Amino acid sequence: MDHLLTAPAVARALLVLAHGAGAGMRHAFLERAAQAFAQHGIATYRYEFPYMQAKKSRPDSPAVAEAAVREAVVAAAREGLELPLIAGGKSFGGRMTSQAQSKEPLPGVRGLVFLGFPLHPPGRPGISRAEHLLAVRAPMLFLQGTRDEFAQLDLLRGVVQQLGDRATLHLIEEGDHSFKVPKRTGTSEDDVMQELATTIQDWAARVANPAAIPRG
Repeated sequence: MDHLLTAPAVARALLVLAHGAGAGMRHAFLERAAQAFAQHGIATYRYEFPYMQAKKSRPDSPAVAEAAVREAVVAAAREGLELPLIAGGKSFGGRMTSQAQSKEPLPGVRGLVFLGFPLHPPGRPGISRAEHLLAVRAPMLFLQGTRDEFAQLDLLRGVVQQLGDRATLHLIEEGDHSFKVPKRTGTSEDDVMQELATTIQDWAARVANPAAIPRG
């Protein structure tokens, strides 16, 4: 499996990180994310779904994508870093990770990170894409822009509330689905990336302890 490993000298967790539907593991957003996360003690194992490796535009079926997630988690564990595993991804990648986890727990994974969970298509609000999350028995961190057209905020808050103590929602004010914020806010791209990184760092510090994982 093609992959990119970014590991700081001192790390507290390894994030198995999947890309979004329209761009691969070398996309600028994931490149910046990997570097920012490393600065905050989070190593990343980036990988690509089969359709992206084959240079196809249409994403894989859920079954194929979920199998790729599982393969990536196993491969990441074999890197020998001996770090607690967390898994997730940008948009589509995060959703495929959670779907895989909901059907059978990913080996060794202590929590899931969503960089813009795609709750519904733009202009078609709904929560059916989140139904499988009820079967996920691991901590989940939702990182979401308040202007994300793929996740109407009131609907997402309802989903997170329903998930209870397993779910944490962190909002990037004025961020869109790619976490871009208007210039008028005075918030830079680096500011946003650092906010994402520090949030994951703090959350990972909690879930890296197996005793912190909700079992209900």
